[in-house]
Amino acid sequence: MIRTLNEDEMYQVLSNNYIGYLAYIYRNRPFIKPITYFFQKKNNIIISYSGNGHKVHAMRKHGEVALEVAEIDSVNNWKSVLAQGTYQELSGSEAKAYLHDFSIGIKDLVIRKEGRTLDFISDFSSKIYNNDDSPIVYIIKIEEVSGRLRIH
Repeated sequence: MIRTLNEDEMYQVLSNNYIGYLAYIYRNRPFIKPITYFFQKKNNIIISYSGNGHKVHAMRKHGEVALEVAEIDSVNNWKSVLAQGTYQELSGSEAKAYLHDFSIGIKDLVIRKEGRTLDFISDFSSKIYNNDDSPIVYIIKIEEVSGRLRIH
Protein backbone atom coordinates (compact mmCIF):
# COMPACT_ATOMS: atom_id res chain seq x y z
CA MET A 1 0.00 0.00 0.00
CA ILE A 2 1.27 3.46 -0.92
CA ARG A 3 -0.17 6.48 0.86
CA THR A 4 0.52 10.13 1.54
CA LEU A 5 2.26 10.98 4.81
CA ASN A 6 0.46 13.36 7.15
CA GLU A 7 2.23 16.51 8.38
CA ASP A 8 3.47 14.95 11.64
CA GLU A 9 4.88 11.94 9.75
CA MET A 10 6.67 14.19 7.24
CA TYR A 11 8.27 16.31 9.97
CA GLN A 12 9.27 13.17 11.84
CA VAL A 13 11.19 11.93 8.78
CA LEU A 14 12.93 15.31 8.43
CA SER A 15 13.71 15.46 12.17
CA ASN A 16 15.03 11.91 12.50
CA ASN A 17 17.58 12.08 9.68
CA TYR A 18 20.61 14.15 8.80
CA ILE A 19 21.50 13.05 5.26
CA GLY A 20 19.38 14.24 2.37
CA TYR A 21 19.64 14.93 -1.35
CA LEU A 22 19.70 18.61 -2.28
CA ALA A 23 18.27 19.47 -5.70
CA TYR A 24 19.19 22.76 -7.35
CA ILE A 25 19.49 24.30 -10.81
CA TYR A 26 22.83 25.11 -12.47
CA ARG A 27 23.00 26.39 -16.06
CA ASN A 28 19.36 25.44 -16.60
CA ARG A 29 20.00 21.81 -15.60
CA PRO A 30 18.99 19.98 -12.43
CA PHE A 31 21.68 18.70 -10.06
CA ILE A 32 21.33 16.55 -6.96
CA LYS A 33 23.97 16.23 -4.24
CA PRO A 34 23.92 14.48 -0.87
CA ILE A 35 24.28 16.86 2.07
CA THR A 36 24.36 16.73 5.82
CA TYR A 37 21.50 18.83 7.17
CA PHE A 38 19.66 19.65 10.36
CA PHE A 39 15.91 20.31 10.39
CA GLN A 40 14.98 23.07 12.83
CA LYS A 41 11.26 22.52 13.35
CA LYS A 42 10.57 25.68 15.37
CA ASN A 43 11.56 27.88 12.39
CA ASN A 44 10.61 25.35 9.68
CA ILE A 45 14.06 25.51 8.11
CA ILE A 46 16.85 23.24 6.95
CA ILE A 47 20.33 24.25 8.18
CA SER A 48 23.46 23.20 6.31
CA TYR A 49 26.85 24.41 5.20
CA SER A 50 29.20 24.00 2.26
CA GLY A 51 32.44 25.11 0.74
CA ASN A 52 32.39 27.95 -1.78
CA GLY A 53 31.89 25.87 -4.92
CA HIS A 54 29.51 24.74 -7.62
CA LYS A 55 26.49 24.14 -5.37
CA VAL A 56 26.70 27.50 -3.57
CA HIS A 57 27.27 29.44 -6.79
CA ALA A 58 24.24 27.76 -8.34
CA MET A 59 21.97 28.43 -5.34
CA ARG A 60 23.03 32.08 -5.24
CA LYS A 61 21.77 32.47 -8.81
CA HIS A 62 18.66 30.32 -8.52
CA GLY A 63 17.45 30.15 -4.93
CA GLU A 64 14.57 27.70 -5.36
CA VAL A 65 15.79 24.32 -4.09
CA ALA A 66 14.46 21.04 -2.74
CA LEU A 67 15.67 18.46 -0.24
CA GLU A 68 14.63 14.82 -0.49
CA VAL A 69 14.99 12.60 2.58
CA ALA A 70 14.21 8.89 2.48
CA GLU A 71 14.05 6.03 4.95
CA ILE A 72 14.29 2.83 2.92
CA ASP A 73 14.15 -0.59 4.53
CA SER A 74 13.18 -2.49 1.38
CA VAL A 75 11.41 -2.11 -1.95
CA ASN A 76 8.11 -2.57 -0.08
CA ASN A 77 8.88 -0.57 3.06
CA TRP A 78 9.96 3.05 2.68
CA LYS A 79 9.15 6.69 3.44
CA SER A 80 10.17 9.67 1.34
CA VAL A 81 9.77 13.39 2.03
CA LEU A 82 10.37 16.31 -0.32
CA ALA A 83 10.88 19.75 1.25
CA GLN A 84 10.82 22.63 -1.24
CA GLY A 85 11.98 26.09 -0.34
CA THR A 86 14.32 29.01 -0.79
CA TYR A 87 18.08 29.20 -0.20
CA GLN A 88 19.33 31.93 2.14
CA GLU A 89 23.03 32.41 2.85
CA LEU A 90 24.02 33.54 6.33
CA SER A 91 27.03 35.46 7.59
CA GLY A 92 28.68 36.73 10.74
CA SER A 93 27.26 35.93 14.16
CA GLU A 94 24.01 34.66 12.63
CA ALA A 95 25.94 32.06 10.62
CA LYS A 96 27.90 31.01 13.71
CA ALA A 97 24.71 30.63 15.76
CA TYR A 98 23.05 28.47 13.10
CA LEU A 99 26.21 26.40 12.62
CA HIS A 100 26.22 25.81 16.38
CA ASP A 101 22.55 24.67 16.28
CA PHE A 102 23.42 22.44 13.31
CA SER A 103 26.38 20.88 15.13
CA ILE A 104 24.46 20.20 18.35
CA GLY A 105 21.49 18.81 16.42
CA ILE A 106 23.61 16.44 14.33
CA LYS A 107 25.55 15.26 17.38
CA ASP A 108 22.29 14.45 19.19
CA LEU A 109 20.92 12.56 16.17
CA VAL A 110 24.10 10.51 15.75
CA ILE A 111 24.17 9.63 19.44
CA ARG A 112 20.50 8.58 19.33
CA LYS A 113 20.59 6.70 16.01
CA GLU A 114 24.11 5.29 15.89
CA GLY A 115 25.11 5.17 19.55
CA ARG A 116 28.38 6.99 18.96
CA THR A 117 29.63 10.43 19.92
CA LEU A 118 31.13 13.15 17.76
CA ASP A 119 33.63 15.76 18.83
CA PHE A 120 33.86 18.06 15.82
CA ILE A 121 32.01 18.95 12.64
CA SER A 122 34.79 17.20 10.71
CA ASP A 123 33.67 13.93 12.35
CA PHE A 124 30.50 13.92 10.23
CA SER A 125 31.56 15.95 7.24
CA SER A 126 34.01 15.26 4.45
CA LYS A 127 34.94 18.93 4.39
CA ILE A 128 37.80 20.08 6.58
CA TYR A 129 38.21 23.82 6.78
CA ASN A 130 41.17 25.92 7.73
CA ASN A 131 41.04 29.55 8.82
CA ASP A 132 41.20 30.82 5.23
CA ASP A 133 38.36 28.64 3.96
CA SER A 134 35.39 29.14 6.28
CA PRO A 135 32.23 27.17 5.56
CA ILE A 136 29.29 28.92 3.98
CA VAL A 137 26.33 28.45 6.28
CA TYR A 138 22.89 28.52 4.72
CA ILE A 139 19.30 27.75 5.46
CA ILE A 140 16.46 26.58 3.30
CA LYS A 141 13.22 28.27 4.24
CA ILE A 142 10.69 25.50 3.71
CA GLU A 143 7.66 26.56 1.71
CA GLU A 144 6.09 23.19 0.91
CA VAL A 145 6.50 19.62 2.14
CA SER A 146 5.15 16.43 0.62
CA GLY A 147 5.71 12.81 1.47
CA ARG A 148 4.74 9.25 0.67
CA LEU A 149 5.23 5.85 2.19
CA ARG A 150 4.94 2.28 1.09
CA ILE A 151 4.26 -0.55 3.49
CA HIS A 152 3.60 -4.13 2.61
